[in-house]
Amino acid sequence: MSSRSALNRPSVSSLLSLILLGAVLSGCTEEKAETKEVIRPVKVVEIAAAGKPRELHYSGSVRARTEMNLGFRVGGKITERLVNIGDRVEPGDVLVRVDATDYQLAVRSAEASLLAAEKQVQTTGLAKLRAEQLFNKSFSSQAQLDQATLLYDQAVSTRDAAASSLSQAKNQVNYTDLKADQNGIVTDVNADIGQVVGTGTPVVTVAVDGEKEVEVAVPEIDIAEFRPGKPVQARFWSDDMLVLDGHVREVSGSADPRSRTFSVRVGLPKDERVLLGMTATVEATAGSSAPLFSIPLSALSKKDGQNIVWIVDRDFSTVHARPVKLADFADNGVRVVEGLGAGDLVVAAGTQFMAEDLKVRLQADEQQSAEQQSARAETPELLR
Repeated sequence: MSSRSALNRPSVSSLLSLILLGAVLSGCTEEKAETKEVIRPVKVVEIAAAGKPRELHYSGSVRARTEMNLGFRVGGKITERLVNIGDRVEPGDVLVRVDATDYQLAVRSAEASLLAAEKQVQTTGLAKLRAEQLFNKSFSSQAQLDQATLLYDQAVSTRDAAASSLSQAKNQVNYTDLKADQNGIVTDVNADIGQVVGTGTPVVTVAVDGEKEVEVAVPEIDIAEFRPGKPVQARFWSDDMLVLDGHVREVSGSADPRSRTFSVRVGLPKDERVLLGMTATVEATAGSSAPLFSIPLSALSKKDGQNIVWIVDRDFSTVHARPVKLADFADNGVRVVEGLGAGDLVVAAGTQFMAEDLKVRLQADEQQSAEQQSARAETPELLR
């Protein structure tokens, strides 16, 4: 009886074995739970050291150094337009006419006034001569002679004023013809037949023959690199072989309120191949300013309203957010002026999945190309 109960009772050694087995299994489970960690594969670009000075490329159009916005010196209704855009003009050529009827009537009125004033001069002249004769014979007083002389002088002044009015009226008739002052080419026409224009309203724009220049728009990040007299080069889209040495002639004192860019005018040497309106690219070399690094647009993200990139820590294979300051955007990415340095590994894709101290793994091809095909320190060779 006692032997059967002993068989049914588990031995102490069996119980210990079960406890040890449970502890081992529990330890394995905890170890697996502890070692289970998210490691996300990422694509990166490596920032290389700047090897040469930055080159600044900005595009603009060729224009004449002097452009005349011609307008009438009198107002009126346009009756004739004798030029079109692209026509060449010379000094004295009539460009536009306004109705001269009223001004011609003013000339006739001034002529009549002058004629009356001349008759008055003749009449008072005879009266003065008669007064002098009578005074010399003591038949009239000094006062009578003085009065006759005064009337004559007044008549002469009235005649002179009438002559001036006539000249002014004739000038106004001449002003009804808008004429060119210098040799040039018509680049714009702002009014046409039947339109009433006021005094000084620009009607025709003429680009004066002579020195030409290229006008480009430069952002504030680079405007310090352009100073009057700085040597630059100009290349033209119409002819790859046409390269001219120019110089910065004028820099705008304030930025355009809409584009926030500064107008820079580059003087060009005389060359018959350069035509007005041609597209040109102005090339200049930046000074010792901080280099700009280019990264893909996909590498840029936001955190707390600030632009950041995710940098890979080579030693611990983790990522960390780093604030950056942008220069501008380009077709191939975005240019960064502060926050990056040579050798930095920047996460190029999947930034929305990044978190501080997140473990990452570089793809095999990324590890090999991180040094060979790294992102260059960008020299801003952008056509604007």
